[in-house]
Amino acid sequence: MTFTERSADCIKRLLPETAGTCIWIICITAGVSFAILLLRFFNILPWISDALSPVFVYLGLPGEAALSYVTGYFVNCYSAIAVAVTLGLGPREMTILMTMVLCSHNMLVETAVQQKTGASATRMMITRTLSAIVLAAALNLILPGRSATVPWTVAAGTIAEGNISWGLFRTMFLEWLASTSRLVVKIAVIIFALNIVQGLLKEFGVMKIIAKVFRPLMHIFGLRARCAFLWLIANIVGLAYGAAAMMDEVRNGSLTKRDIRLTNAHIGIAHSNLEDLIIVSAVGATWWILLLSRWIMAILLVWGYRLEMSLQEKLTGLSTD
Repeated sequence: MTFTERSADCIKRLLPETAGTCIWIICITAGVSFAILLLRFFNILPWISDALSPVFVYLGLPGEAALSYVTGYFVNCYSAIAVAVTLGLGPREMTILMTMVLCSHNMLVETAVQQKTGASATRMMITRTLSAIVLAAALNLILPGRSATVPWTVAAGTIAEGNISWGLFRTMFLEWLASTSRLVVKIAVIIFALNIVQGLLKEFGVMKIIAKVFRPLMHIFGLRARCAFLWLIANIVGLAYGAAAMMDEVRNGSLTKRDIRLTNAHIGIAHSNLEDLIIVSAVGATWWILLLSRWIMAILLVWGYRLEMSLQEKLTGLSTD
């Protein structure tokens, strides 16, 4: 077969499974985002952030920063940044806050996608949330210019007053519908493009070259060389898209259960290290601290997970692969 014929045949084989993955992720994303719309309309997110505000004081952040973190936790980085820029934070505080956000943003959607690949949803949520808190506490101790602990006060205007306005809900719903429609198109384009590229790279042997080039880095991260391409995807375009490609690898048996668990542990903490780092740097955060701190945490988590798997194998006699 010619190059063109092999490419066409490869793409033809990929389309049905890619379409199924794409539809599943779109349904999850749209459903969760609509639930967040309801939380925003009924003013529940500010209530949650007010309850968490006292904790943030001990992380070197003003209590009001909790609203930014909670918004990012349930929605995404962009929503968290939109709130953060209104707080007048300095580079130190913005770096700590954005480290937390990058560790555990868009939690519901990303956890659902990771679970679909074989990861434990409970484990991923706990790991990402605790990692955000641990890194924030560590950075608060390490970074120079530590500010004195200030009394907690409820941020003015975080709790809406008055009766429910269904006219406001209509406006919010139409805005949600427009933004979700744009997001659906973006998701579909990226997932189809990534899966087709991944399939073609595998068809023509390029995946083996990528694995060989990134083998030393993967070893440091505690991952096998064959996970390199998925690691690249997650770091360039994000966890959800990386997990979408991983779902295809799971179906065709290219990755073991061990590979999937370890890769998910890493990219859960450290992903989207291109676009997101550029954006948060633009609002005052220090990009190399954001990258290095999350990579260190990811390395500790993966090697700790490997130790756990080794002990499990010795105690049970069963392979974790």
